[in-house]
Amino acid sequence: MYSFTKEQELIQKAAREYADRVIEPAGAKIDQENLIPSEILRGLGALGMYGIPFPEAYGGGEAGFLSYLLAVEQLCKASLGVGMIISVNAVGLSVVNAFGTEQQKKQYMPDGINGKTIFSFAFTEPGTGSDPKQLSTTAARDGDSYILNGTKRFISNSGYEGPIVVICKESESGQATAFIVDKFCSGYSISEPWEKIGAHGGPLYDVYLKDVKVPAENMLGGIGDGMWVLKVAMIYGKIGLVGLFLGSALAAYEEAVKYARGKTHRGTPIADKFQHIQMSIADMAMKYEACKWYGYHLGYVADTVKDQNILIKEAALTKIFISETAIDIARIAMSIHGSYGLMKDYKISRVWGDVIFGPQVEGTAPTLKVLAAGVILNS
Repeated sequence: MYSFTKEQELIQKAAREYADRVIEPAGAKIDQENLIPSEILRGLGALGMYGIPFPEAYGGGEAGFLSYLLAVEQLCKASLGVGMIISVNAVGLSVVNAFGTEQQKKQYMPDGINGKTIFSFAFTEPGTGSDPKQLSTTAARDGDSYILNGTKRFISNSGYEGPIVVICKESESGQATAFIVDKFCSGYSISEPWEKIGAHGGPLYDVYLKDVKVPAENMLGGIGDGMWVLKVAMIYGKIGLVGLFLGSALAAYEEAVKYARGKTHRGTPIADKFQHIQMSIADMAMKYEACKWYGYHLGYVADTVKDQNILIKEAALTKIFISETAIDIARIAMSIHGSYGLMKDYKISRVWGDVIFGPQVEGTAPTLKVLAAGVILNS
């Protein structure tokens, strides 16, 4: 068992208390409106939740990714949408921290860490999905600038003011290259939000780039570094997703236990009366504990291992396991609720819509297994 530091325990406690006191009461409204109230976002910034793992030099907590996971789990127990915003913002911060010049870090990281602005990351496209060899968004040199044209699909946080890291095909070289773009600059626009079946509060948009002019100094890394930027984004994106679906698993488990204790049959709680309910709760506890410690292990690896191939493997496998097991836990929780679980009056219906997202985002299980196997077999 891990022994958490005092700092990690305090971060986890602060996230839990904020989630219980502020986010949980707004959970049903967030689900209905697909929007996180601005006061909640500001409160997250005041608590330092956006900057937990990032350097103090730019305003971060420099507390590591295990602390970050502990916090995201607690926040997502109340609302997965909150975690989506924090996670995607952390992806943008991570790639700027890894590849940015000192000027870029000073310009973009402090506001992203304190929540004044919110990062996006744009790679997926309508016609090519997430195939890096078929990028259609282009960046053409124009003096001291680049002109970006293209469409990006399912982009989180793209409706918030702040920077967006865009992966394009640099026209002269044909190589994938990353740029930092200020959202809502001239030529930037977004679609209506996609109507998702769950994960409400974290809207997804298509992003349209029409002759967007970006200073050459806004290139992140060099020409052709876009795939390295993407790899780093994948690592830290999956750490965030592990926190998201760990939180959903915990929510499903706790909702099922609460319901089983409160629902009665002929005057006796079903938790006390029916052995199959007790067995189901034990199954959920077993599965959640496995998820929890596997997830925390990923945070530990991210804080201590410098080999990016190992990080890629661990992030891929952990994401598969937790996203799939969260569905198992939510399915059991739904069975305990019976027909009541189908009613929006009960939180488990929202959690069910949330966990279905897990295996579909940031790489399907077969893709990630092949990725992880490549690292294992070539080590």
